[in-house]
Amino acid sequence: MPQREKKSKQSQTDRRKAERKSGGQSRPKHLWSAEVTEHSDALDLENHVFARKPAEIAQSLKRSAERSHRRKTTPFQSAMSMLNFYINRAGKNLTAKRRQTLDRAKDELRKAFGRTK
Repeated sequence: MPQREKKSKQSQTDRRKAERKSGGQSRPKHLWSAEVTEHSDALDLENHVFARKPAEIAQSLKRSAERSHRRKTTPFQSAMSMLNFYINRAGKNLTAKRRQTLDRAKDELRKAFGRTK
């Protein structure tokens, strides 16, 4: 009988842990990163900007950052932050080739702003 109580307590504990882990709610339908991308007040990006060649990505981000009057930092910092945000949001879903393209876009962005290494 004592063993049975122990199992009962253990399963209650497991249920509580699962409830705490999920917050007692279902998973949100939209991720915060999608909300930031859609409603960001920092830059107005051109459509499909990240699906281009590295130099085109850099030039588009530069144009967007320089036109924006709502940014809180320099145009370079805003453009680089947006590119890093996109890379981080994609995370492990980026293919090696795509990641390489976006890393080259960082180098192109540095060149475009005269900030070579």
